[in-house]
Amino acid sequence: MPHPVVHFEIIGQDPDALGKFYREAFGWHVSEAQAGGSGVPRYLLVMPDGEQPPKFGINGGFGNAPDGYTGHVTFYVAVDDVGAALEQIEKLGGTRMIGPDQVPGGPVIGIFKDPQGNTIGLVTPPP
Repeated sequence: MPHPVVHFEIIGQDPDALGKFYREAFGWHVSEAQAGGSGVPRYLLVMPDGEQPPKFGINGGFGNAPDGYTGHVTFYVAVDDVGAALEQIEKLGGTRMIGPDQVPGGPVIGIFKDPQGNTIGLVTPPP
């Protein structure tokens, strides 16, 4: 597959409660460390098997929804250029929500809605 799914995220009102729920439900390792950026004030990294990179599955995150936004569940697709991918998505009828945005010390990301309203992320890993 030329552009694999590489990350998932669940954005909601209380990322700590989300982390507790999924840790207890599935035994996922949820970081106590906080990351942030791109308008998400709190972001907890999730490693389902506790490894980076994971031996099985993909890693993800739980984030705090900005004011006025209820949140989303999505996955991120790896692309070579987030900006170019967003332009192509818009030509195909998708709607750009965020990006391209540089996460401090991390990758470039973008988020879009497909023509049926599903929220999907894009990521270009740092060099």
